[in-house]
This record gives sequence, structure tokens and C-alpha cells, in this order.
Amino acid sequence: MDGVLVIDKPQGLTSHDVVAAARRRLGERRIGHTGTLDPLATGVLPLACGRATRLVRFLSSSEKDYEARIRFGIETDSLDVTGAVVARSDRQPARADVEAAIVSLRGHYLQMPPAYSAKKVAGRRAYAAARARDEVTLAPVPVHVVRAELCAFEGDAARVALTCSAGFYVRSFAQELGRRVGTGACLDALRRTRSGEFTIDTAVGLEALGAIAVDEGAPLIALDRLLPDLPRVRLTETGRVRVSHGQPVDARHMADGPSGAGISEGAAGPGAWVRLFDERNQLVAMAQPGSAPGSLHPAVVLA
Repeated sequence: MDGVLVIDKPQGLTSHDVVAAARRRLGERRIGHTGTLDPLATGVLPLACGRATRLVRFLSSSEKDYEARIRFGIETDSLDVTGAVVARSDRQPARADVEAAIVSLRGHYLQMPPAYSAKKVAGRRAYAAARARDEVTLAPVPVHVVRAELCAFEGDAARVALTCSAGFYVRSFAQELGRRVGTGACLDALRRTRSGEFTIDTAVGLEALGAIAVDEGAPLIALDRLLPDLPRVRLTETGRVRVSHGQPVDARHMADGPSGAGISEGAAGPGAWVRLFDERNQLVAMAQPGSAPGSLHPAVVLA
């Protein structure tokens, strides 16, 4: 079973809980998620299955879309409503102030991750240290908020639509929004509607996994359909064999020729990734430009 299943994660489960349930119901041990969702959150959780687990790092680095409900007048230690209250305020922000604060939180900046997060500090998960009441010292990380819009305002709460980079914490966004309007705030509800190429429209409920036949694979997204925005090269049989042994390939081993990778157009510049397919159009490897001009080195081999 090789490919990606898009799960509509229910509230109350961790991402690890969903992976464990999928392994049991599908009889596939090689399953991993491509981006953690907190237990509070629902929505798109792509599960890489079989050989697709080797592609998790590519699938995890894409932008995400969220719908968030943020409650004003309360701050918690976890930055969401599941945590212990650390501050309260009777004030309610004005809509204009909320809109202005949201606009100010767009763009590129450094964001401080929550203490209750999966970030590692000295080899230890931050949330483990926080729960043990040990001091947690985290470093801010660069993030990018492409879109942040106020969808609804209820005085003590706001619904916000976000498009942001991987590694962005909506809980930290909620905390900062509350501080900028002077009332404090925490995340009240969160739904992820997109993770890279995977959307809520293609997601299935966790309960549906038991009815999925492994031989049919539906609604499995096959390997050859993944990462469609990356350039691709179709290899000859000789090229496929070389790639299976981790050897570089060049124009002599490409059925499509060098232009198939966009190499001559710069699409496979330094650090870029290219998908390598065999003559049957099956994805066999992920490659980067090799040391020789026009060559590709298979860094992640699936075949």
C-alpha cells in the first residue's frame, strides 16, 4: 500500500493516535503523518503509507490553510482552551482593532513556538518539560503568513482564515493577537482545510478506514500523483537500474531527454528536487542536480 491517505482528523485524538488506528485498520505498519495536529484541532492530516513514508519531508514542508476561532479575554499556559488559565480580562476588543492586529501579523517574521509543543530542547520534547514544570527555553523560528483574514467577529471571539508556512503555530498567533488588542486571547477551535496539495475535499473520516480495501487502494493517492509541482524526468531502463543502485544519471539515461527535467531552464538549480519515473511512469526516486553538468543524483530511492 504505497501512497497518501488524507484523513479528516477528529477532535480529541493526537496525530499519533490517528497513525496507530490506521496501522491497525489497514494492516500496514509503514504509516507516518506529514504534519502534527493538536488534539484540539480537526481537519486535513495526510498519512504517508508504504514507500510514501520516504517522502514525508517533502510533503511536510508545504503551506497550510486553517480556520481558527480565537477567544479574547483569557490566556492559558498551552495557548488554547485546553490549558490552565493564567490571565483573564473583562475587556472586549473593537472590531477595527482586531482587523488592524490581524493585518500586522501577515508577512515574514520570527514566531515563538508554544512551550507545549513538539519542538525538541536538548533532545527532549518541549511539552514533556512543560508538563514536568521544568523551564523551557525555545528559540523563535522564521514563519510566513501569506493570508490572514477576519471572517467573523462576536465581541469576545473572532474567526480567522489563515494561509501560512510549515512550522507555524496558530496557538502562538492567537496569543499574539490577544496581546496586540490588549485583552489577551487563546485558541478556541482550529480546523486545517489544506496541507500542501491535500485538501479537505479529498479527506475521509477515520471510521472509513475499515472499509478501504487494500487491493483497491481508494482513496489512496498514488506515488506518481504526489508532488506535482516538482519537475519530472522519465528514465530509460538503464537509467532505472542505475538509480536503483544510487548511481547518478544524465541525458543518456533519460527517455525524455535533459529538457524533461527542466535542467536547461533552471528548474533543477542547486538544491532543487526532481522526480524520477521509470518507463511505466512509476515514481522511482527523488533526485538533485549531480556534480557533473546535466546529471541528477538519486538522493531518495523508492524502487
